[in-house]
Amino acid sequence: MKRFKTVHYTIHSDKIKDARGVRFAVIADLHGVELGHENRKLLEIIDKYRPDGILIAGDMIVRNDPVTMETATVLLKRLAAQYPVYYALGNHEYKLYRSNPEENEIAEDYQEYESGLKAEGIHILHNEFCELEVGKNRMIIHGLEIPLIYYKKPFSPKLHTEEVRELIGEPAKDTLNILLAHSPKYGNTYFDWGADLILSGHYHGGIVRLGRHKGLLSPQLQPFPAFCCGDFHRDSQHMLVSAGAGEHTIPVRIHNPRELLIVDIKPCMLKK
Repeated sequence: MKRFKTVHYTIHSDKIKDARGVRFAVIADLHGVELGHENRKLLEIIDKYRPDGILIAGDMIVRNDPVTMETATVLLKRLAAQYPVYYALGNHEYKLYRSNPEENEIAEDYQEYESGLKAEGIHILHNEFCELEVGKNRMIIHGLEIPLIYYKKPFSPKLHTEEVRELIGEPAKDTLNILLAHSPKYGNTYFDWGADLILSGHYHGGIVRLGRHKGLLSPQLQPFPAFCCGDFHRDSQHMLVSAGAGEHTIPVRIHNPRELLIVDIKPCMLKK
C-alpha cells in the first residue's frame, strides 16, 4: 500500500466565535492514487479526525487518464455521504473543463465526472464561493481558477491582486475567508487579496524536500520555489501548502511523504 502521513495544523482567528472551533480535512494532488484499496486507509484516517468539512485543493485526477476520474469519484462520493465537500480545480481538471468535448474525448468524460459529483452534493467552485456555518462560526469558502497561462513552463506571468478580484470578487468582511487556490506560486497575491486561510498544493513538496518549507523543484521547473510546502503566515493570515496525496508521470518523492492535512481553526482567545 502506498503510504502517507497526516499533518496537523492549528491556526487562530478572531473570526472564530466559539471554543470548539472548526476542523477541516484537506486533500490536494491525489492524481488518482489509491491509499489503501479504493482509498479506504485515507477514508479511515479522515473519519478518525471527524472533520466539519472536506476541502479539495485541486488535481484529484490526471488529465490524460480517465481511470483517475473513476478513482477520485469513488473517494469523493464516500466523503460526500458524510461531510460537506468543497472542490476547487487544479490545472489538470481546469484544462479538461476548458476543453471542447467535441474535440477531446476525455473532456467529455470530465463533464460526466463533474456532473456526477455535483449530483452527490459536492460543491465545485468555478471562481465561486459557498457559505458554511459550524456552530456559531460562519465561513466563506472561495474556489479560485486561474487561466492556464499561469501554469506555463518554464515561465508564467505575475498574477496581480486586481486579476484575482476580477475572477472571484472581494473577500467578505467580518467573516472567515478560506481560499482554495491550487498553485502556491502566487501566495503573496492571495495574502494581498485578503484571504484569512489559503490552501494550496500543486508543487508535490518540490519532489525532493529540503526542509519544512523548502523543496527542489516546482512543476514550472523553477528551482527552490517560494511557498513550496508547509505553513506560511502574515500577521493573522495563514497559508498551508500540501505536499500532495499522490503524484503522476514522474513518481519520485525523496524525504517528501504524501500528505493529508488536518486543519483546526480556533479562536484567538485560546492561543497560547
